[in-house]
Amino acid sequence: MPSNYDNSAGFYDRLSRLFFGRALINSQVYLLNYIPEGANILIVGGGTGWILEKITKLHPSGLSITYVEISAKMTALARRRNYGANAVVFINKPIEEVEDMTLYDVIITPFLFDNFTEATIENVFVHMHRSLRPEGLWLCTDFQLTGKLWQRVLLKSMYYFFRVLCRIDTTSMPDIESRFVKYGYKKTADKAFFGEFIMSTVYRLI
Repeated sequence: MPSNYDNSAGFYDRLSRLFFGRALINSQVYLLNYIPEGANILIVGGGTGWILEKITKLHPSGLSITYVEISAKMTALARRRNYGANAVVFINKPIEEVEDMTLYDVIITPFLFDNFTEATIENVFVHMHRSLRPEGLWLCTDFQLTGKLWQRVLLKSMYYFFRVLCRIDTTSMPDIESRFVKYGYKKTADKAFFGEFIMSTVYRLI
């Protein structure tokens, strides 16, 4: 069952800043500089939509954005954001249920894959992969484990909290990197945040 953060929509951003400071924001903003002018963009799991306002500061117009978010309450908050003269289409459903023949220049997945298990991530990844044009960019930000005990403890605590609050059924991080390797992506840039617990990566489909 896909994770749905309706129950946390009203305080999710404040909660993230409490635990991570600006790390969650900075890790996503780092990737936005790679968006080319006039790009056709797919954002999956954008949450409350603050990322739209950050994108608009860099590109006040000229972008076509499809914003897919499973949480109706998160989507409602995102609709209120300032996205300038960019064209934004909001879709409130799981990405794997979105039937879209569009080929995108850029896919953005901010902290999306940590919501899936090894059993479910493959279908979700392939569904998005088929929507990216050759030489397109995939901007991925997510958690990672680098062997530090505090990372494992914090991740398990996060999973427990959201399992109780939002009924998510994920209990461990899936292997994200192997999917990009399997489907022919080249890593062109990356940067770690928050003691290497967060990794932001630019992948190009080759």
